Amino acid sequence: MEFGVFLLAQQRSYDQSSFDVIHNSIEQTVAAEQAGFDVAWYAEHHFNNYSLSPSPLMLCAHAAAKTSTIRVGPAVCVLPLYQAPRFLAEVGLVDTLSNGRLELGIGSGYQQFEFERFGTDLAEAGKMFAEYLDLIPLALTQKTFEYHGKILDIPPSSLNVRCVQKPMPPIWVTTGNPVVRARAMREGHNLFITALLGGNDAIRGLRAKMVEAAESAGVDVDATKFGFLRCGYASNDRAEIDRYLDSARFARRLSESLRDRRQETDDGYLMQEVPLQQELSLDDMRENLPVGEVDRVIDKMLEEIEILKPRHIALQTQLGDVDQKTMLRQIELWGDRIIPAIKKALGTPAKAPATARSAAA
Repeated sequence: MEFGVFLLAQQRSYDQSSFDVIHNSIEQTVAAEQAGFDVAWYAEHHFNNYSLSPSPLMLCAHAAAKTSTIRVGPAVCVLPLYQAPRFLAEVGLVDTLSNGRLELGIGSGYQQFEFERFGTDLAEAGKMFAEYLDLIPLALTQKTFEYHGKILDIPPSSLNVRCVQKPMPPIWVTTGNPVVRARAMREGHNLFITALLGGNDAIRGLRAKMVEAAESAGVDVDATKFGFLRCGYASNDRAEIDRYLDSARFARRLSESLRDRRQETDDGYLMQEVPLQQELSLDDMRENLPVGEVDRVIDKMLEEIEILKPRHIALQTQLGDVDQKTMLRQIELWGDRIIPAIKKALGTPAKAPATARSAAA
């Protein structure tokens, strides 16, 4: 079992500057490495305050320079918004700069708002993503390559900066399309999945989708590595937990308004936070999610792991306007108590915090 931090890099109000949000993400990455987390994940979104992470590969390169052991990855690069040759070249560069620590998360995107501003057709995103799934292994594993699809067309080419990892960095696919999910399983890629803010029933439904996709692909469902994106928070302070849950609900409100193309702003930038028609209360979220006292968080996580059987948990840390000192303490708490307890219960060797590893060396 691996654990990662997922950094959405949100700006809930002008009380937070973009400078603060970005630097807080990097500081949380360093703290996550010291706490023994395996991976730091960075989102990709554009032109609004839902996420201030327009270039996750650039964040990966910067974070790699600030760390030494934690792996770094986009979650995910929205591939239809890229020029394919530049994307491929930058993957090789980031894997080199990180000394082979890149985890390559990819997806097709869902926000019309972003696609319009890149002059890209959201209706064509699925077709373009399918061609990228052809292209990426070809380009990253061969000295020379060419690709001629209906959308992507690249003449014979060679990447001048090769990936350190052989044959290539691990690929993580995020998709709601069952056909793409089955293809990813068949081709041996990892999957990023989430039950959003749902509880055990939602997780059971997610597991059923994974089983169905595996059957369609003709593979063993447990041969695929699942990364489970999850909100979780440990504290004896109910008000502190509620602040985290309120930030998680804020993220859901903005994400769904962007997906449904009903986002509104007062000033052309900062999005209005509008409650959803069917939205969970904080009490519902407390029931559904691994939040509360440490022992309750551990037990709930183990319950969810038993249902879903993921091999990676990506904990959402930087959400809404949760203050940085609180979040850094939370990362440390997960590293000190929660992750070791979960790994012990699962029979997985615990990863020593970075400070302990340094001392041992």
